[in-house]
Amino acid sequence: MFKKPIIVFEGIEGSGKSFHINNVTNYLKKRNKPFIKIREPGGSINSEKIRKLILKKNSNFNCNTDLLLYMAARSENINLIKKNIGKKIILIDRFVDSTIAYQHYGMGINIELINNINKFLLKNIKINFTFLNLVSQKNMSLRLSKRRNLNRYDKFKYSFYKKIQNGFIKIQKKTPNKYMKINSDLNVSINKKLIISKVEELI
Repeated sequence: MFKKPIIVFEGIEGSGKSFHINNVTNYLKKRNKPFIKIREPGGSINSEKIRKLILKKNSNFNCNTDLLLYMAARSENINLIKKNIGKKIILIDRFVDSTIAYQHYGMGINIELINNINKFLLKNIKINFTFLNLVSQKNMSLRLSKRRNLNRYDKFKYSFYKKIQNGFIKIQKKTPNKYMKINSDLNVSINKKLIISKVEELI
């Protein structure tokens, strides 16, 4: 029977998560599988408005404001997710883990606060599987240097990204069976096959 899971792609900047979610999108289109793809921040119309505000180059929100804006963007996506859950495959570029990795492990915001807001927003929404994309400093820097437009979150020191990536790994270790770690330093064709093979299994 065809399954309709919620699949999340996580990782720091330059880790390849957006590339791979787009590759999965193309795969699902070819197989005529019903799906939606959203990103965080972003996704719904209002969430995309918040995204522009958060990532604007000259924005200088404090870390608490950043957290609340990200959660506001998520709040705007909840109805979109609820409408499609169980009906379509849901692909999400960044979700709950990113908030914990960036806002808690990266910026030091209280984890209980983050968890409580997420519980309030998500209620019974459960993520079925996550692809965690990991990348070295060298390749992250190389990929960011090739981007035409850098947003506010593309310009931190590597020590910040390292804390976040380590945070992602700590999160993954709590429920390893619901994750696949992707070594983004490997040849991209290898990772494309790994991810598509797992998606085939999930659906």
